[in-house]
Amino acid sequence: MEEQTNLMVENRGPVTVVSFLQFSVLDRAQIDKIGAELVALVEEKDRKKILISFEGVDYLSSTVLGKLVALHKRIALKKGLLKLCGIKPSIREVFEITRLDKVFDIYADEKEAMESFGLFRPDRSDPAGQS
Repeated sequence: MEEQTNLMVENRGPVTVVSFLQFSVLDRAQIDKIGAELVALVEEKDRKKILISFEGVDYLSSTVLGKLVALHKRIALKKGLLKLCGIKPSIREVFEITRLDKVFDIYADEKEAMESFGLFRPDRSDPAGQS
């Protein structure tokens, strides 16, 4: 039986939305498995637009931050985009202290983040800017 990673991965058009199904990400083996799964999205499944939602996550270990930085670099090499959303103030503070808030595009919620990809616009009848 395959071990669960506690990640939910959902493709929404060209954007892959990843959510955590637990409130804390602490266990080293689990973090490594999550990291490998995220890298596989980029390297094996060729997903270039990834949104990671931290809704409901209360705590992250520093190891998770390292995995995010590594993922960011891989996606950048493929000319892709990695965006984060739903980060609680206590976790956001860690991003600010480590200056990772300058590295990552961080949005308040999933809707705002999805709109930032330029794919999902509010109801507009003006097709300008669409390719």
